[in-house]
Amino acid sequence: MNARNLPPTAWTTGSTEIFKTGTWRARLPRHVSAPSPCHAACPVNGDISHWIGRARERDFRGAWEILTRNNPFPAVSGRVCHHPCETACNRLGYDEPISICKLERHVGDLGLAERWSYPAPADERSERVAVVGGGPSGLAAAYHLRRRGYAVTIFEAQQRLGGLMRDGIPAYRLPRDVLDGEIDRIVALGVDVRCGVAIDSAHDFAQLREQFDAVYVAVGARRPKRLAQLDYAQPWVVDGAGWLAQANAGQAPELGRRIVVVGGGSAAIDVARSARRAGHEVTMLALESRAQMPAQRAEVEEALEEGVRLVDEASLVSAAAHAEGGGVMLDCVRVNFVAGAERGRFRIEPVAGSEFRLEADAIVPSIGQDPDLSPFAQDAPADGALLRVDAAQATGAPGVYAGGDVASMARFVTEAFGMGRRAAIAIDRALCEKAQRPFDGSESGVAHRIPALAGERLHGFGFDVQRLVPLDSIATFYYPQAARASEARLPAADRIGDAEVQLGFDVEHALAEAARCFSCGTCISCDNCFQYCPDLAIRRLPGGGYEVDGDYCKGCGICVRECPTGSMEMIEEVK
Repeated sequence: MNARNLPPTAWTTGSTEIFKTGTWRARLPRHVSAPSPCHAACPVNGDISHWIGRARERDFRGAWEILTRNNPFPAVSGRVCHHPCETACNRLGYDEPISICKLERHVGDLGLAERWSYPAPADERSERVAVVGGGPSGLAAAYHLRRRGYAVTIFEAQQRLGGLMRDGIPAYRLPRDVLDGEIDRIVALGVDVRCGVAIDSAHDFAQLREQFDAVYVAVGARRPKRLAQLDYAQPWVVDGAGWLAQANAGQAPELGRRIVVVGGGSAAIDVARSARRAGHEVTMLALESRAQMPAQRAEVEEALEEGVRLVDEASLVSAAAHAEGGGVMLDCVRVNFVAGAERGRFRIEPVAGSEFRLEADAIVPSIGQDPDLSPFAQDAPADGALLRVDAAQATGAPGVYAGGDVASMARFVTEAFGMGRRAAIAIDRALCEKAQRPFDGSESGVAHRIPALAGERLHGFGFDVQRLVPLDSIATFYYPQAARASEARLPAADRIGDAEVQLGFDVEHALAEAARCFSCGTCISCDNCFQYCPDLAIRRLPGGGYEVDGDYCKGCGICVRECPTGSMEMIEEVK
């Protein structure tokens, strides 16, 4: 046969599988399960893309189960969290971030409405753990320890559990049935609760250490910071935290018609708004500018809507009883507020010639609180006003851990939840090692996609920031631009008593918001990699997921470019 009549060399009447084109490539794609930026920013290590994925499929029970692996308070967090996850959300660089906090609230509220509960621990441990303090951090630690099978006893000085969540957050932000419902679900796991029992001496603490295998200290901070400019012996000076706790219990003391709240944080905002509901004319005096105030922006906006007057970038110089007509006169000055490198550190620069006066019937300073370390300082070293802890919340005393406001200036409820969880994992690890039994490192007994590690810090959970899924790895052309769901509030005129101000999503709004999520770093089994591969080099696995067949992949990268979630990457091969 003439050579020119021979069929082309690429022709075969058999299968093209004999041509192993994978030898041509320099790079190979692979499927990855990478941490999303929101996951890394979450104070409780919440697996956000996974639970939102379940919610998107209308599997709200599944979403709740993933949420509560890490956080037993989704309905609480969905109302009061400072939501750093939303600032980190990749969608922020595309249009607007996902309303993660409101979605969490929706799932948490469903859990309460449907009375979903936690299963009993799979194994009962012989060790006993004491939790000193029944506030957010102590309750979170008790939850995670109990789900791991430990016998947990909470010692709470107050008559009811909740700590700051009950005494410091008004019901118009956190309804008491929501708080009680999520606390009751933890207690129902078999947590021993001893309210009205204060561990307030070194002797009490020493006895506790003898009786229990580990102790978690989470007593919070209840000693108010004091302003040197004020005479606290005067009847017209009233501590903000104390007044707010009484107001939240329905027993707000009388203050007179006009009050000045000193402070710019969430606690000061709560005092001011609660005082407005009690019928007072309220002025807030804040060192910071409105943009610098540590209170959340929404809280400030709502306070202004409710008639609170804000005097920002100003400092109290002195205060004295008014010589005529009663009340008190406050001498003030405008200032430039210069934030320091750490929370709580700053300096102020008075503006020359800017002095002014305010008149009031009472002054309510609300500038923060410090913990009482005296029962613990003999055993656990302090670092200034806080107990010194490492990244696993361990103190310098063997078997003693601490978290929440007693050990951190990160004064957010969800940060306290995260510290309680972190301590529970560390206690579990230590007790397993002592008993010479395996430590599985799981999340409340359930295997987790990205295990928490000890000794790291990106919200304390250890992520390699180089692995966080960036926006440019998301195939955004699969996502039409869509506005973030608007946040509904009760009209200012209707905000009386305990009526909740911020309103939640209905199911349709929740589903629409969940559909906006990029599911960063999480394979959603969309089949794009399988469908778009020109070399048929992607294989579906029998149990779900995919693999790349290196015999045929030429490394073109089409599958990576078409992945809508950034859960594929190209790696260089050295041959």
